[in-house]
Amino acid sequence: MGMLESDRDIEVVGTAKDGVEAIEKTVKLRPDIITLDLEMPGMDGFSFLRWLVRERPTPVIVVSTHGNAQNVFKALDLGALDFITKPSAKALHELRLIRHELLEKVRGMKDMRGEKFRIHRIFSKTSLRDDETRDSQVIQTDRDGSLGVVAICASTGGPPAVQKILTMIPPDFSAGILITQHMPKGFTASFAESLNRVVRIGVREASTGDIVESGKALICPGDFHMALMKNGKRVSVILKHPRSEDRYTPSADVMMTSAAEHFGSASIGVVLTGMGNDGTRGVVEIKEKGGYTIAESETTAVVFGMPHEAIKTGKVDRVLPLHEIPKEIVRVMKDRKLGVWKKNSQ
Repeated sequence: MGMLESDRDIEVVGTAKDGVEAIEKTVKLRPDIITLDLEMPGMDGFSFLRWLVRERPTPVIVVSTHGNAQNVFKALDLGALDFITKPSAKALHELRLIRHELLEKVRGMKDMRGEKFRIHRIFSKTSLRDDETRDSQVIQTDRDGSLGVVAICASTGGPPAVQKILTMIPPDFSAGILITQHMPKGFTASFAESLNRVVRIGVREASTGDIVESGKALICPGDFHMALMKNGKRVSVILKHPRSEDRYTPSADVMMTSAAEHFGSASIGVVLTGMGNDGTRGVVEIKEKGGYTIAESETTAVVFGMPHEAIKTGKVDRVLPLHEIPKEIVRVMKDRKLGVWKKNSQ
């Protein structure tokens, strides 16, 4: 609480010691954003979250320990928008980083309430319609036998957005998928596992040497950057340690720039919800190499920072709400197979 109260632009309207009190305070005080510790006595955080989503939908930031990755993703699946991790020890440096991250996420979600939050909840949970399934299933091998790549990046609000997209990608999709989600070390493997249980393509945390393959998604580990390298006639992943001056780890710009270098016009860059400007340089590189670029619209983005910065470059082909992005990805790859991608993207 003290971290939040230290910011003059944030008003802490109340605190609760357990889930029952949290319900009472939520009804009475109607907060714009709730920070939630899942480990509470009596009614735990999961039970409160289920009630909240059903009765009083409100943006939630989960506070969790490093060892509880599965609990975090369970909370995100139930409706939480993002999370921060408690410091493993009360080191001053760690506390400062946590404070900065928490304040940044709360500020970023200041407009994520009311009608916008309702729209986000609807479209992040919408299932694939029959007509979309039929459209997507026509995608098989590219006409020339070559492989394409889709490079997706996200930050705050990203896990459910990424899941929404991957859920709508068919198993015979004719491109590899690379994902950079801003997430701490130790959580990306669990993120990949949680996705792999609910989508129709294979999803795993990336390792150096992994081949970029059709219908497979690779997620960058939280403490590395993911780039690509030639591996004979194929392209594989190489993980790189971040530099001290790097603002974002993992970095979307590193991933997307490398995708543009190795796949050129056969690359699609997608910038989803998130704070900051990671991915901006990446979409420029992909577009300048003849690829295709998409940004999530303000309508559904939890935080419009990353998509907005990408759009400002003038290199984004389409700005779309989340639920339309998977169909656009499939359409573009279908057009590439038919040899009309360049014509339509010019």
